[in-house]
Amino acid sequence: MNNKQIENILSGNGIHPTAVRVVVWNAIADKHEPFTLKDAEQWLPYTDRSSIFRTLKLFADQHLLHELDDGSGIRKYCLCRCESKQHIGHVHFTCTSCGKTFCLDNCHIPSVILPKGYTQHEAEYLIKGICSNCQ
Repeated sequence: MNNKQIENILSGNGIHPTAVRVVVWNAIADKHEPFTLKDAEQWLPYTDRSSIFRTLKLFADQHLLHELDDGSGIRKYCLCRCESKQHIGHVHFTCTSCGKTFCLDNCHIPSVILPKGYTQHEAEYLIKGICSNCQ
């Protein structure tokens, strides 16, 4: 993906495409599994940690990324592939053996009928078990 395409993606999502934001997006755009801030730092060794963190947070706030808590105590991010901006797209699976978290893009979060007066804004669905590599 070239810089102009990245700038168009960011601008189209209400994000001013600064140099750092373009570099961060370029580093994460092809990732298919959740990643941590530490992972992003390794991919971007010449970019300041706080700049990467602020950029990931902005991308999450603008719904380009999901922030997820898989119980590890470390915040993870994954690209948002949801059809809507409400993060009601796919399920995440965390392996209790190797600790990896996977996006299960073809498994959709089941509908939950909420009581009267409740409004859903987002949904997270995490399954824990043993992944196919650890079986």
